[in-house]
Amino acid sequence: MDKTKLAETQGPLKSQYKEDPEAAVVTLKADGDVDGSGIACRVQTAQAIAEAGLHPATGGDGTQLCSGDMLLEALVACAGVTLRAVSTSMGVEVRGGSVHAEGDLDFRGTLGVAKDAPVGFREIRLRFDLDTDADADTLATLHKLTERYCVVFQTLAKPPELSVEMAPRQTASA
Repeated sequence: MDKTKLAETQGPLKSQYKEDPEAAVVTLKADGDVDGSGIACRVQTAQAIAEAGLHPATGGDGTQLCSGDMLLEALVACAGVTLRAVSTSMGVEVRGGSVHAEGDLDFRGTLGVAKDAPVGFREIRLRFDLDTDADADTLATLHKLTERYCVVFQTLAKPPELSVEMAPRQTASA
């Protein structure tokens, strides 16, 4: 997709959302199934079913996905798509490249071994290695806008209000 096609595609959406802000609010959903065996959760993705389990550092055998890895993968995917959209919109040629995310976890927190150890990532680093001739100022703008418009990055940087509910499953009576 080139700059013109992107603008043609997004232009009507931007106009609609300016006129009707509520039209821009979309509820994304994800569902998991914990009915399987073992300590796992099956999650339906757009393409397949992914089964997440314990990381080897918490007793898993490494055959299932780690939700921490999945979080980093979501960040890489979102940042990569955002970079492509922003560079296209700016008219900056990015011939290729790679996006890398890594994060540090102290599993003592997850396992309840040390109350002072955080549960979750203590640091996440995101890096782009790009094949481009863009100058330093253009790359700085591309960086700033990619960071600003990446949904996953912004969600991690400014966490939303979270809530959790738990209820017994309702079963049909015979």
